[in-house]
Amino acid sequence: MRGRFVAALVLGTAAACIDSPQAALTQLTESRRLGSELLVQFTKAADASNRAVMADTDEASTAFANETKQATDSVQKNVDSLRPILNNLGFTPEVGLLDDFNQRFREYRKVDGEILSLAVENTNLKAQRLSFGPAAEAVESFRRSIDAAVAADATKNSWQAKAIGATAVAAVRKIQVLQAPHIAESKDEAMTDIEKRMAAAEAEARGALRALEKAVTPASRSQVVAATAALDRFMQLNAQIVALSRRNTNVRSLALALGQKRTLIAACDADLRALQDALANRDFKATR
Repeated sequence: MRGRFVAALVLGTAAACIDSPQAALTQLTESRRLGSELLVQFTKAADASNRAVMADTDEASTAFANETKQATDSVQKNVDSLRPILNNLGFTPEVGLLDDFNQRFREYRKVDGEILSLAVENTNLKAQRLSFGPAAEAVESFRRSIDAAVAADATKNSWQAKAIGATAVAAVRKIQVLQAPHIAESKDEAMTDIEKRMAAAEAEARGALRALEKAVTPASRSQVVAATAALDRFMQLNAQIVALSRRNTNVRSLALALGQKRTLIAACDADLRALQDALANRDFKATR
């Protein structure tokens, strides 16, 4: 009996504290603070995620992805802290608004998680760097070797060697030019078409090299061999570029960020602002 009396006394005291005007006012103030903090942290999370998508280095993408995770964790923590306060105050409409937000926020986190996992791979940016760096250097090495082979040829048919050499360089340049649209392309069918054009240009370049070897003097053939080696390097790099481009992580993450994610951001933002307005319109008399 004594134990039941003590328990009842404690519960009664706690209820009195909760139901007291001062306690209700404190909880109302805290609910407004958490509601405002929810909007701040959600906006911060969305902005950091967008920066991860737009970042031009792996390090920056990873840093913004980590910032996004911290902010989204804070949002969930605030949701979990706010719900019992609203329930205790008897704010049923506000609980409904919070639940609406939380449901959309779960969808948002799923989409955003996919976006961030793609963004940190940066395959399109890596393909672009290969194209503008090592691949471009291999093309220049190829061109120099062709020019050297043609310049060293002093036969009466040197014009023929020059024409063949120009054909070989033009074919390799064609592959180089096709890399940029392949990297930017989002559709598999279009990328396949570009790869077919690359393969045709490679066949043309290798055919021209075989013809050039026969057209130049023996002294110039070492330069043709060097050109062939440069073409081999370029095509190996081109294969890496195509593989990275096929992953399309930057293009896909940007498409998700501008599409499905933007719609979810707008819905979540509307829920949070409605919750803020509802709490702002609550006065002291509205508390239990």
